Amino acid sequence: MEGVFSLEFLIIQPKLEKNIDQLEAELKNNPTVDVVIFPEGYLNENVKQACDLAKRYNTVLIGGHRRLQESPKDRVIIINRMGEVILDRVKYSRTSFVVEEGLKIGHILCDELIVQGIKSKECNDIDLIVHPIGVGMFSNEQFKEWITEATKIAITYKTMIIGTSHADGSFGNTGVSIPIAYCIDKDGSVVFISENDVRTRILNFETKEVSVLNFKNKVKCLFETHND
Repeated sequence: MEGVFSLEFLIIQPKLEKNIDQLEAELKNNPTVDVVIFPEGYLNENVKQACDLAKRYNTVLIGGHRRLQESPKDRVIIINRMGEVILDRVKYSRTSFVVEEGLKIGHILCDELIVQGIKSKECNDIDLIVHPIGVGMFSNEQFKEWITEATKIAITYKTMIIGTSHADGSFGNTGVSIPIAYCIDKDGSVVFISENDVRTRILNFETKEVSVLNFKNKVKCLFETHND
Protein backbone atom coordinates (compact mmCIF):
# COMPACT_ATOMS: atom_id res chain seq x y z
CA MET A 1 0.00 0.00 0.00
CA GLU A 2 2.97 2.33 0.37
CA GLY A 3 2.89 5.08 -2.25
CA VAL A 4 -0.71 4.30 -3.30
CA PHE A 5 -2.10 7.55 -1.98
CA SER A 6 0.33 9.81 -3.86
CA LEU A 7 -1.72 9.17 -6.99
CA GLU A 8 -2.40 12.13 -9.27
CA PHE A 9 -5.91 12.55 -10.67
CA LEU A 10 -6.55 14.60 -13.81
CA ILE A 11 -10.08 16.04 -13.70
CA ILE A 12 -11.26 17.23 -17.10
CA GLN A 13 -14.33 19.14 -18.37
CA PRO A 14 -14.30 18.52 -22.13
CA LYS A 15 -16.85 19.79 -24.60
CA LEU A 16 -19.35 17.29 -25.97
CA GLU A 17 -17.88 15.55 -29.03
CA LYS A 18 -18.47 12.48 -31.18
CA ASN A 19 -14.88 11.32 -30.79
CA ILE A 20 -12.53 11.46 -27.79
CA ASP A 21 -9.92 13.84 -29.19
CA GLN A 22 -9.93 16.04 -26.08
CA LEU A 23 -9.20 13.06 -23.84
CA GLU A 24 -6.27 12.07 -26.03
CA ALA A 25 -4.95 15.66 -25.98
CA GLU A 26 -5.15 15.77 -22.17
CA LEU A 27 -3.24 12.50 -21.92
CA LYS A 28 -0.57 13.76 -24.31
CA ASN A 29 -0.18 16.97 -22.31
CA ASN A 30 -0.17 15.21 -18.92
CA PRO A 31 1.51 11.84 -19.45
CA THR A 32 2.53 11.34 -15.81
CA VAL A 33 -0.95 11.39 -14.22
CA ASP A 34 -2.28 8.13 -12.81
CA VAL A 35 -6.03 8.56 -13.27
CA VAL A 36 -8.28 10.66 -15.53
CA ILE A 37 -11.84 11.50 -14.48
CA PHE A 38 -14.30 12.63 -17.18
CA PRO A 39 -18.05 13.40 -17.45
CA GLU A 40 -21.12 11.22 -17.91
CA GLY A 41 -21.49 9.97 -21.47
CA TYR A 42 -18.29 11.60 -22.72
CA LEU A 43 -16.91 8.45 -24.35
CA ASN A 44 -20.18 7.83 -26.21
CA GLU A 45 -19.54 4.41 -27.83
CA ASN A 46 -15.78 4.92 -28.19
CA VAL A 47 -14.87 2.39 -25.50
CA LYS A 48 -12.31 0.49 -27.56
CA GLN A 49 -10.50 3.73 -28.42
CA ALA A 50 -10.51 4.68 -24.74
CA CYS A 51 -9.08 1.28 -23.79
CA ASP A 52 -6.29 1.79 -26.33
CA LEU A 53 -5.50 5.22 -24.83
CA ALA A 54 -5.48 3.85 -21.28
CA LYS A 55 -2.97 1.18 -22.27
CA ARG A 56 -0.84 3.53 -24.39
CA TYR A 57 -0.55 6.14 -21.64
CA ASN A 58 -0.55 3.68 -18.71
CA THR A 59 -3.44 5.57 -17.12
CA VAL A 60 -6.71 4.60 -15.39
CA LEU A 61 -9.82 6.14 -16.98
CA ILE A 62 -12.98 6.73 -14.92
CA GLY A 63 -16.22 8.28 -16.15
CA GLY A 64 -19.18 7.49 -18.38
CA HIS A 65 -20.00 6.02 -21.77
CA ARG A 66 -23.16 5.27 -23.73
CA ARG A 67 -24.90 2.45 -25.54
CA LEU A 68 -27.08 4.57 -27.77
CA GLN A 69 -29.52 1.79 -28.71
CA GLU A 70 -30.29 0.91 -25.09
CA SER A 71 -32.36 2.60 -22.38
CA PRO A 72 -31.05 4.00 -20.14
CA LYS A 73 -28.18 4.66 -22.56
CA ASP A 74 -25.75 6.03 -19.97
CA ARG A 75 -23.32 3.75 -18.15
CA VAL A 76 -20.37 4.11 -15.77
CA ILE A 77 -16.96 2.77 -16.70
CA ILE A 78 -13.51 2.19 -15.23
CA ILE A 79 -10.66 1.16 -17.53
CA ASN A 80 -7.39 0.06 -15.94
CA ARG A 81 -3.83 0.84 -17.04
CA MET A 82 -3.75 -2.30 -19.19
CA GLY A 83 -6.73 -1.10 -21.20
CA GLU A 84 -9.20 -3.52 -19.61
CA VAL A 85 -12.75 -2.56 -18.64
CA ILE A 86 -13.03 -3.52 -14.97
CA LEU A 87 -16.35 -1.84 -14.13
CA ASP A 88 -19.32 -1.19 -16.42
CA ARG A 89 -22.85 -0.74 -15.13
CA VAL A 90 -26.03 0.88 -16.40
CA LYS A 91 -27.40 4.06 -14.86
CA TYR A 92 -29.86 3.67 -11.94
CA SER A 93 -28.65 0.15 -11.12
CA ARG A 94 -27.01 -0.81 -7.83
CA THR A 95 -23.74 0.95 -7.06
CA SER A 96 -20.72 -1.23 -7.88
CA PHE A 97 -17.20 -1.05 -6.49
CA VAL A 98 -13.79 -2.23 -7.62
CA VAL A 99 -10.38 -2.03 -6.00
CA GLU A 100 -7.94 -0.37 -8.37
CA GLU A 101 -4.62 1.34 -7.63
CA GLY A 102 -5.14 0.24 -4.01
CA LEU A 103 -8.39 2.22 -3.71
CA LYS A 104 -11.96 0.99 -3.34
CA ILE A 105 -13.74 3.05 -6.01
CA GLY A 106 -17.40 3.43 -7.00
CA HIS A 107 -19.55 5.81 -9.06
CA ILE A 108 -22.60 7.96 -8.68
CA LEU A 109 -23.72 8.78 -12.22
CA CYS A 110 -25.08 12.31 -12.65
CA ASP A 111 -28.58 12.59 -11.08
CA GLU A 112 -28.15 9.29 -9.23
CA LEU A 113 -26.79 11.73 -6.64
CA ILE A 114 -30.37 12.91 -6.03
CA VAL A 115 -32.39 9.89 -7.19
CA GLN A 116 -30.65 7.12 -5.27
CA GLY A 117 -27.29 8.17 -3.83
CA ILE A 118 -25.14 5.14 -3.05
CA LYS A 119 -27.29 2.05 -3.55
CA SER A 120 -25.26 -0.88 -2.26
CA LYS A 121 -24.61 -3.14 0.70
CA GLU A 122 -20.85 -2.83 0.07
CA CYS A 123 -20.56 0.60 1.65
CA ASN A 124 -17.70 -0.04 4.08
CA ASP A 125 -14.18 1.32 3.62
CA ILE A 126 -14.86 3.28 0.42
CA ASP A 127 -11.86 5.36 -0.63
CA LEU A 128 -13.33 7.28 -3.56
CA ILE A 129 -16.67 7.99 -5.21
CA VAL A 130 -16.46 9.40 -8.73
CA HIS A 131 -19.45 11.48 -9.86
CA PRO A 132 -19.51 11.91 -13.65
CA ILE A 133 -22.06 14.60 -14.57
CA GLY A 134 -23.57 15.05 -18.04
CA VAL A 135 -23.99 18.79 -18.51
CA GLY A 136 -23.69 21.82 -16.26
CA MET A 137 -26.22 22.86 -13.64
CA PHE A 138 -29.38 24.63 -14.85
CA SER A 139 -29.45 27.07 -11.91
CA ASN A 140 -27.42 28.34 -8.97
CA GLU A 141 -29.89 26.57 -6.70
CA GLN A 142 -29.19 23.23 -8.38
CA PHE A 143 -25.44 23.87 -8.14
CA LYS A 144 -25.72 24.42 -4.38
CA GLU A 145 -28.05 21.43 -3.94
CA TRP A 146 -25.67 19.01 -5.66
CA ILE A 147 -22.65 20.24 -3.69
CA THR A 148 -24.68 19.85 -0.48
CA GLU A 149 -25.73 16.30 -1.37
CA ALA A 150 -22.18 15.34 -2.38
CA THR A 151 -20.92 16.65 0.94
CA LYS A 152 -23.48 14.55 2.83
CA ILE A 153 -22.29 11.42 0.99
CA ALA A 154 -18.65 12.20 1.75
CA ILE A 155 -19.40 12.55 5.46
CA THR A 156 -21.81 9.59 5.67
CA TYR A 157 -19.48 7.12 3.97
CA LYS A 158 -16.21 8.76 5.06
CA THR A 159 -15.00 8.92 1.47
CA MET A 160 -13.63 11.46 -0.95
CA ILE A 161 -16.01 12.33 -3.80
CA ILE A 162 -14.97 13.94 -7.10
CA GLY A 163 -17.43 15.22 -9.70
CA THR A 164 -17.10 16.77 -13.15
CA SER A 165 -19.40 17.86 -15.99
CA HIS A 166 -18.95 18.75 -19.63
CA ALA A 167 -17.95 22.30 -20.48
CA ASP A 168 -21.02 22.77 -22.68
CA GLY A 169 -24.53 21.43 -23.26
CA SER A 170 -27.61 22.11 -21.14
CA PHE A 171 -30.30 20.07 -19.42
CA GLY A 172 -33.35 19.71 -21.65
CA ASN A 173 -31.74 22.09 -24.16
CA THR A 174 -32.75 25.02 -21.97
CA GLY A 175 -29.64 26.92 -22.99
CA VAL A 176 -28.72 27.40 -19.32
CA SER A 177 -25.60 25.62 -18.13
CA ILE A 178 -23.20 26.22 -15.24
CA PRO A 179 -20.27 23.80 -15.68
CA ILE A 180 -19.31 22.13 -12.40
CA ALA A 181 -16.34 20.23 -11.02
CA TYR A 182 -15.60 19.58 -7.37
CA CYS A 183 -13.79 17.49 -4.80
CA ILE A 184 -15.06 17.00 -1.24
CA ASP A 185 -12.86 15.19 1.27
CA LYS A 186 -14.05 12.38 3.53
CA ASP A 187 -14.67 14.76 6.44
CA GLY A 188 -16.88 17.01 4.32
CA SER A 189 -14.26 19.70 3.82
CA VAL A 190 -13.91 21.33 0.40
CA VAL A 191 -10.79 20.44 -1.57
CA PHE A 192 -12.01 22.51 -4.53
CA ILE A 193 -15.24 23.68 -6.13
CA SER A 194 -15.16 24.93 -9.71
CA GLU A 195 -18.19 26.94 -10.87
CA ASN A 196 -18.29 27.98 -14.52
CA ASP A 197 -14.53 27.44 -14.84
CA VAL A 198 -13.73 24.57 -17.18
CA ARG A 199 -9.96 24.46 -16.82
CA THR A 200 -8.44 21.04 -16.20
CA ARG A 201 -7.27 20.29 -12.68
CA ILE A 202 -4.74 17.90 -11.17
CA LEU A 203 -5.39 16.58 -7.66
CA ASN A 204 -2.80 14.84 -5.50
CA PHE A 205 -4.82 12.25 -3.57
CA GLU A 206 -2.50 12.30 -0.54
CA THR A 207 -1.70 16.00 -0.07
CA LYS A 208 -5.01 17.33 -1.51
CA GLU A 209 -2.96 19.82 -3.48
CA VAL A 210 -4.85 21.07 -6.53
CA SER A 211 -3.22 22.56 -9.61
CA VAL A 212 -5.10 24.34 -12.37
CA LEU A 213 -3.84 23.82 -15.90
CA ASN A 214 -3.93 27.05 -17.88
CA PHE A 215 -3.29 26.22 -21.53
CA LYS A 216 -0.13 24.09 -21.44
CA ASN A 217 1.22 25.55 -18.23
CA LYS A 218 0.59 24.11 -14.79
CA VAL A 219 -0.39 26.95 -12.49
CA LYS A 220 -0.61 26.23 -8.79
CA CYS A 221 -3.93 27.47 -7.47
CA LEU A 222 -3.17 28.28 -3.85
CA PHE A 223 -6.65 29.42 -2.94
CA GLU A 224 -8.00 25.97 -3.91
CA THR A 225 -5.35 23.97 -2.10
CA HIS A 226 -6.41 22.15 1.06
CA ASN A 227 -3.83 20.48 3.26
CA ASP A 228 -4.64 18.35 6.28
